[in-house]
Amino acid sequence: MQNAKDTFYLTLRDRLAALNPGRTVQVRGALRPAIVVAENELEQDDAALLEAFVLTWKITTIDSTEPRGLCAAVCEIGYATRGTPESSGLDRGRVLDAMDAELRSILQPGNVLKRRFDASPSIAMATQIFWSAPTFNAANLDANRIRRTATVTLFALQEAGEA
Repeated sequence: MQNAKDTFYLTLRDRLAALNPGRTVQVRGALRPAIVVAENELEQDDAALLEAFVLTWKITTIDSTEPRGLCAAVCEIGYATRGTPESSGLDRGRVLDAMDAELRSILQPGNVLKRRFDASPSIAMATQIFWSAPTFNAANLDANRIRRTATVTLFALQEAGEA
C-alpha cells in the first residue's frame, strides 16, 4: 500500500503546485507546496502548518476475496487558517472555503497510475489507484483559527512484489 500512498501524496502535491503556486509551507527549512504527510515529518508547531493540507493515514484494510488483494486506506486531510492579516482574520471562513475548493479541485480526477518511488526516476506500475469523493466535516473554531478535516478512501490493487 506504500506505493499507492506515495502516489496519492505526490499527485496531490503536484496538482496543488499547479493550481495555486502561492500556497506553500516551509518544512525543515525547505519551501514546498503546502501539502505534507504527517507520518513523514518531524513534529511541527501547529502554526507552522497553517494554510497547509496535512495528510494522516488512518485505517488500512485488504479485501482478500479479490484475487490481487484490494487495499483500502482512509486518509484524513486536515487544514486550518487564521484568515488574512489584511482583514485581521475576519475572513477566516472565506479562506477556509477557498481551501475547501482547492482540495476538491486537486482530488479530481479521482484516479492516477500507481508509481514506485523507491527508484529515481519513479517507475510506472501496472494498475491505477483511485479514491472516493471527499467527506467534509464541520469546521471547528479553535482560538483564532478555523479548522476542517476531510476524509477520502484510497483504493489500490496489490501488484507482484508489493507487501
